[in-house]
Amino acid sequence: MTITKHTPGTEELPTVLAALRGWQGDQAPAALHPGDVGWFWRFGERTVAASVRLWRRDDQILAVGLVDGARLLRVNVAPDVFADEELAQAVAVDAADPGRGLLPEGEATVDAPSGSAVSAALRADGWSEGERWTPLRRDLGGPVEDPEVAVTVTVVRPDRPGDVADRVAVQRSAFARSTFTEERWHLMAAGPAYDSARCLLARDPSGAAVAAITVWSAGPGLPGLVEPMGVHPDHRGRGYGRAITLAGAAALRELGSSSALVCAESSNAAAVATYAAAGCVPQPEIVDLCRG
Repeated sequence: MTITKHTPGTEELPTVLAALRGWQGDQAPAALHPGDVGWFWRFGERTVAASVRLWRRDDQILAVGLVDGARLLRVNVAPDVFADEELAQAVAVDAADPGRGLLPEGEATVDAPSGSAVSAALRADGWSEGERWTPLRRDLGGPVEDPEVAVTVTVVRPDRPGDVADRVAVQRSAFARSTFTEERWHLMAAGPAYDSARCLLARDPSGAAVAAITVWSAGPGLPGLVEPMGVHPDHRGRGYGRAITLAGAAALRELGSSSALVCAESSNAAAVATYAAAGCVPQPEIVDLCRG
């Protein structure tokens, strides 16, 4: 049975999210999570649909790809085809050929599940190791401790425009190249993935917005995702990153998540240390695969 690649319409996106939810597990390697698609929803559902690729065999979705920017493809595969060579070759060929509508000529990056046949096929085709990432997980089987710093954490909601504005301001200050806006927050919050997500904002005793986090549940008993977390640069070094990460973990536990997952660049020692301080245990490193 032939494997085909397909770009979904907007009406198919709930099916895409359902497939990604079903592939999550505490023992599964870090890979594309429904929360990653939810965070991408800030660009609007038409952009999401145009950026998603599905590999199918008959009616079964075998793999989901997200073209995240001009030169990055993020892929996850169904657990029962993790070692499927036919699927691996199909994804590798599609990634290599600019005419197939995934990646342009020249420099490009693929984020594929570590240990999968897809990753092995790309390596065999000459893709080399690039950015190294440290996944961290926190078990949510027990209560999450309170932070040791004085903060007030609120859930950011569409009907609280002041909180939305402050949450966006923290994001833009924390990430130099951020293009986040209030309009994009509302687009994200209107997406179906956000039905099981929480956006949290931390304020210090003076009322200043100091940190923010968005967390995404994949469903009860499945790992949730932190994407993203940021601390305002004027307020770093005071424990606010740990505090907002703990608040995010507590929110995921309330949503029924089995664990909280986050990935940080291994080169970003401060981020890795912050997550570790919030009880997230570093897992084996994973690497992007690069061409050019």
